[in-house]
Amino acid sequence: MDIKEEGLIGDINNHWYYRGKLAALHRMLPAEGPNRILDVGAGSGFFAESLLQSTNARVATCVDHDYPENRDDARTGKPLLFRQSIVQSDADLVLMMDVIEHVGDDAGLVREYADKVASGTRFIVSVPAFMWLWSSHDVFLGHYRRYTLTEIESVLRSAGLIIECGCYFYGAVLPIVALARVKWAKPSDDKPRSQMREFGPLLNTTFWFACRTELHFFRANRLAGLTAFIRAVKSG
Repeated sequence: MDIKEEGLIGDINNHWYYRGKLAALHRMLPAEGPNRILDVGAGSGFFAESLLQSTNARVATCVDHDYPENRDDARTGKPLLFRQSIVQSDADLVLMMDVIEHVGDDAGLVREYADKVASGTRFIVSVPAFMWLWSSHDVFLGHYRRYTLTEIESVLRSAGLIIECGCYFYGAVLPIVALARVKWAKPSDDKPRSQMREFGPLLNTTFWFACRTELHFFRANRLAGLTAFIRAVKSG
């Protein structure tokens, strides 16, 4: 997750948005599951840590140039490593969760990490969807762009990956968020800030229920949502 939002949302494990995104990530995993995870631009390491605890993965490495130092940790007896950078990786699953929209050369970043792993390594990528949803929230987070599925698939192909599946998520809450973004896009609203916050129990439960319901047809949704998910594989 983005460290900028870490102090805004309360308990991340109970927040509807991150519970939903983690559940969607589980739906995107290959049938055999991960063994060694590399989480690029990992921030707090929420996704890698969660998968390490909930799957048969044996080790997870979080990479982020903003880490003050390298350190070794563990979850449920499994290594959880934090690194400022890496040269090579033996990971069989690379996560890029809301990362590549933060750099000017998105394809270059994907290609950089594709070159660090073996052929057959899978990538799961999530990015914010649709430029018409652009708001001060994106400015606050340092985004360069938002994507359609077609656009992000093109980026990954240009980096040498083969697309296995792609879909949108948070379609159920899209109308509500779209209205909020329109409000935030007014000219008088010139201070970048995140729309992410801690929700009260009723709203949090309602939004989580909407996300949980959507998960039943999530993989078939190529129409609309707040986030685009792609699973791809490095070709041989």
